Amino acid sequence: MLELKIQIDEAVKVICSHWSRRPMAGIVLGTGLGDLANHIRQEVAIDFTEIPHFPRATALGHKGRLICGELAGVPVVTMEGRFHLYEGYSAQQVTLPVRVMGALGIQKLFLSNASGGLNPQFRSGDVVVIDDHVNLMWRNPLVGINDEQLGPRFPDMCQPFDRKMNEIALEIARQNDFVVHRGVYVGVIGPNYETRAECRFLRRLGDVVGMSTVPEVIVAAHAGIRVMALSTVTNLCLPDQVKSTSGEEVIAIAAEVEPKLRAIVTGVLQQMATTA
Repeated sequence: MLELKIQIDEAVKVICSHWSRRPMAGIVLGTGLGDLANHIRQEVAIDFTEIPHFPRATALGHKGRLICGELAGVPVVTMEGRFHLYEGYSAQQVTLPVRVMGALGIQKLFLSNASGGLNPQFRSGDVVVIDDHVNLMWRNPLVGINDEQLGPRFPDMCQPFDRKMNEIALEIARQNDFVVHRGVYVGVIGPNYETRAECRFLRRLGDVVGMSTVPEVIVAAHAGIRVMALSTVTNLCLPDQVKSTSGEEVIAIAAEVEPKLRAIVTGVLQQMATTA
């Protein structure tokens, strides 16, 4: 981890040469949820390829740009796409953008993802506010010699998702009259979808399953950044009702749900602006 500080500083220098504002929040747009970027009052857009040490985004539907501007009156830096372990990147590469956003000054991090529904009460198109997670990726971005400039050797993970932000999200859903669940996210490496036997196993551990988010949350906890993560159930992992899943179907369903996630994120940001 000792080389990370240099990489972070080099990335920050390039971003700040394009955009000099200090963001209050960072947003990571997951699969099918990139339309939120169109609602940001965009001031600067930087391709990931222009930022030192950022990998290339190869996942389906991920544009690979850093959008800097304002959303709900709050300065934000937004990843239009993210990196995954299944793309062949290390856990430290996947999470470098979170560290860079932290160095830019964010106080809160909003994560979104598409997931498979494990809880039999969930339906395709439901939104889940993630309460906790289980790491079955068998990777951890904190492995290696710790750099105390970035965070403590043994960060606490008893509450990786911010309780207050989650409560605000649930209240916004009630006010807008749409269903939002609380749930536990199980992170797996992918890229294949789960077998029936794996679905039976995973249902004992959590409510939704996906291939991202967990490494980013670990690094945010390490850096002292408050996190809210929203998951869109795009397919159901029901071992006794087998149905094939495709990436295109996942993106289509996630895109339909995007207005709900946008309402939550903008609502929480508005409260941030009010209390700042």
